[in-house]
Amino acid sequence: MAKVHVCNVIVLDNPSPFLNPFQFEITFECIEDLSEDLEWRIIYVGSAESEEFDQVLDTVYVGPVPEGRHMFVFQADSPNPDKIPEADLVGVTVVLLTCSYRSAEFIRVGYYVSNEYQDPELKENPPAKPLFEKIQRNILASNPRVTKFKINWDNNIENSENVPPSNNQMKDNQISSDESLKSISNVHISNQVPMET
Repeated sequence: MAKVHVCNVIVLDNPSPFLNPFQFEITFECIEDLSEDLEWRIIYVGSAESEEFDQVLDTVYVGPVPEGRHMFVFQADSPNPDKIPEADLVGVTVVLLTCSYRSAEFIRVGYYVSNEYQDPELKENPPAKPLFEKIQRNILASNPRVTKFKINWDNNIENSENVPPSNNQMKDNQISSDESLKSISNVHISNQVPMET
């Protein structure tokens, strides 16, 4: 049984200019103390054609984690546009939020991202060289895709078979693929900043 459950992910500052940082407010629950860190990553998919254009925007280690509910804001710089094929800068892509324990990924939340010019003239006649400062990024937070992976949470067996899963390995290890995060009973996704209580 998973020892960490993602309870809430809120996409902050959305939509925003392409060059603005990504921001996710993450709430998760730990059902018992974890002696080692959780590794959270934000990955930007630069091109659907090849993983070589994927960019790890940031990695943060949270832990050791005591039992209970925890919340933090994970912020990462925007992707380096020079590492994205020009043909893929404008249009739809994906950003991934992943979490691993002892180098084994146990959850992956994917969001479609639409990068478009807001100026009607630029939409109609896009420049040959993209104008990053004119592109708006819109993360489709209402329709995330969640994939969970079975891992060994205990000390006695290594998780080497899950480090990190490739596309082929994902099919073998996944519990649910392309499952809407909204359908998980204890998870809520929103563009809204939560109200202070």
